[in-house]
Amino acid sequence: MTIRTKTQDQNFSVAKKGNPVIRSVKSRSVRRGVVGTALTAVAALVLAACGSGSSDTPAPAAAGGGTADVGVMQAGTLTVGMNLQFKPEMYLDEAGKPAGYDVDLLNKLATELGLKLDIQNLDFNGLIPGLQSKKFDMVSVGLTATDARKQVIDFSRGYVPYTSVLAVGQNDNSPATVEAYNSSGKIITALQGSSGEQLAKKTFPSASVKSFSEQNAALLEVATGRASGSVLEDYILAQYQKANPNQVKKAALPNPLDLSYGSWAVQKGNTALQQKLDAFLCKAQNDGSLGQLYNKDFGVTDFPAMPAGC
Repeated sequence: MTIRTKTQDQNFSVAKKGNPVIRSVKSRSVRRGVVGTALTAVAALVLAACGSGSSDTPAPAAAGGGTADVGVMQAGTLTVGMNLQFKPEMYLDEAGKPAGYDVDLLNKLATELGLKLDIQNLDFNGLIPGLQSKKFDMVSVGLTATDARKQVIDFSRGYVPYTSVLAVGQNDNSPATVEAYNSSGKIITALQGSSGEQLAKKTFPSASVKSFSEQNAALLEVATGRASGSVLEDYILAQYQKANPNQVKKAALPNPLDLSYGSWAVQKGNTALQQKLDAFLCKAQNDGSLGQLYNKDFGVTDFPAMPAGC
């Protein structure tokens, strides 16, 4: 596996020094299309790239070694655009090497396809335009397959679940229902500007939603009894619990507050690679390896149901 860094942006330097929990939540909000300003910026880049496609760029070439139907640009190599700052999904470890769930899955994919994995680390906003201009074969950054994005790129089936849950105090004995927390006397916290904030307002309209600039501060309100619960993704809660045992727990609701999926993206019309990705993901889903990698890298014990159709 090789890694090439196309941009060393200031945002990444700052993010490495910051709280990884906060960075992960904000990053997922952008990828899921929740934060308006970030989505607008991405959409603008997508539209610009759509109007300036390079017609002299070669179409995907056949890969050698018995993989002629894979649909990669360079024979024998799978070139992947990523943004390695979303720990624990994809990031650079202490040795400066790619690590995380996506990287583990891509290594498994490349091995199965008989290809060399070439990771290109770019700023997030350059990924979709880069894919359109054929800088790489696919993007692996947990993108949500929105209608706007589907107009310019194609997607695989879902490979990474985004599970939002309610964190409550360790000694909370409230009934395990949404209604138990949806009243005027309840305070629900969330990270400011995150998908959790929007979900909290939607799920608990009768409660008071209080937003914080730091995820840990939102959870501390719950741990100290100043709030009834906090809406966030399950793996972030697992990280907090590991660092702060016996403070908060996941509410025993019968279902997650929200469950969506991130997908791999490929160049528009590259059905050969898209079909290979779908077949690989179905196999990994059915044999349990997808859930095993997710549980290992995200530190959660419950792998949610994945999309049907395999």
